[in-house]
Amino acid sequence: MSATMQSGRAAVSSNRDTSASQQLFARAQMLIPGGVNSPVRAFKAVGGQPLFIARADGSKVFDIDGNSYIDYVGSWGPMIMGHNHPAIREAVVKAAERGLSYGAPTAAEVRLAELICSMNPNVDMVRLVNSGTEAVMGALRLARAFTGRQKIIKFAGCYHGHTDSMLVKAGSGAMTMAEPDSLGVPIAVAQDTLVCRFNNLDKVSELLAQNDVACVIVEPVAANMGVVLPTVDFLAGLRTLCDQYGALLVFDEVITGFRLAPGGAQQYFNVSADLVTYGKIIGGGMPVGAYGGRKEIMQLVSPSGGVYQAGTLSGNPIATAAGIAQLELLQDGAVYLQLKSLAGRLAEGLSTVCREAGLVAHVTNIESLLCAFFSIESAQDYDDVRQADTSLYAKYFSMMLEQSVYLAPSQFEAMFISAAHTDDDIDQTLERAELVVSRIMKEGK
Repeated sequence: MSATMQSGRAAVSSNRDTSASQQLFARAQMLIPGGVNSPVRAFKAVGGQPLFIARADGSKVFDIDGNSYIDYVGSWGPMIMGHNHPAIREAVVKAAERGLSYGAPTAAEVRLAELICSMNPNVDMVRLVNSGTEAVMGALRLARAFTGRQKIIKFAGCYHGHTDSMLVKAGSGAMTMAEPDSLGVPIAVAQDTLVCRFNNLDKVSELLAQNDVACVIVEPVAANMGVVLPTVDFLAGLRTLCDQYGALLVFDEVITGFRLAPGGAQQYFNVSADLVTYGKIIGGGMPVGAYGGRKEIMQLVSPSGGVYQAGTLSGNPIATAAGIAQLELLQDGAVYLQLKSLAGRLAEGLSTVCREAGLVAHVTNIESLLCAFFSIESAQDYDDVRQADTSLYAKYFSMMLEQSVYLAPSQFEAMFISAAHTDDDIDQTLERAELVVSRIMKEGK
């Protein structure tokens, strides 16, 4: 979930009866900063109050007030098979019956590592961790150790978790020494991170020529500023430039890993990364992550080498059981045609709804990821998407929520399709979107 784009003008609050949610949110605000444990959940970018979810099943989530919603958040991406899939649930229950945590090696973590390595090109070894943020932290430390260099290149609008060196954004230029994007981040740490525009190879080349860069880290599909697709030559160009200047190429596949294809972005785009990071997507939504890559690099990780990283819960038996169940379901690739078909139909339908209503919108779609930007006609980089009308998205979000469709509470997040979504879900969503867009246009946006 992006830390860089959570602002937006508030929309009208929903008229739904949310007394139980309101009471619980009031309690939460007394005990938890902002009443939530992750900022985007607070609905600040869209107005109103957050949903408190009681349960989820298939393509639906159910709040504590008894309302059901067609869900396109999907726990921010990992629910590729849908919520509460029987095989994944059964694996978790069986694992829980054997104990919750051991802090010791298990057969399950070896099996999960086997699946990750066998399904992903150029991943010879992996280290399991507890989140995508932790995976990125480990991968960056490893890249610095392997190259003997300090500086990192990232791209404006790409989110790589909340480790200090990644909480930065671009300044006024296309490339800049980064400034912290959060209080508490030391300037000295942020200044080792260089920021470029997504899809701009010329600036990456300049920075690599002028600095000793350990690695270039990128979301192969930028999915934390909405969904921004790489241009045809961008990822392959990064590979060429990293080879030319001796930097490592790191794919942050917290979103794209196992979602674009069984082998993630490396397989989908036919571009090899040196290191790859994963998050909860390798655990069917459970708290887990991993970083992996070529053997010669990964063997620097302790205890094989001198790059220290540890965690009592790394390879937790519950999370690994869920991950094994999900990856085994995805391994043969059969589900991806279904996901692509559903997402493509939804994206095309949303484009048609907006066009026929006279509402300017740009809908991006790749496989089972999509995003609708309002009031812009192109989404190539961070500068483009910042021009999107966040107040209009906030209104659209709230009206769709009233129509029992749960979208991300921020313009700058993705919509996720799961294998549990049906043609009927897509039909209902498009019918409701047509009603909402018509109402927005009648009200003058």
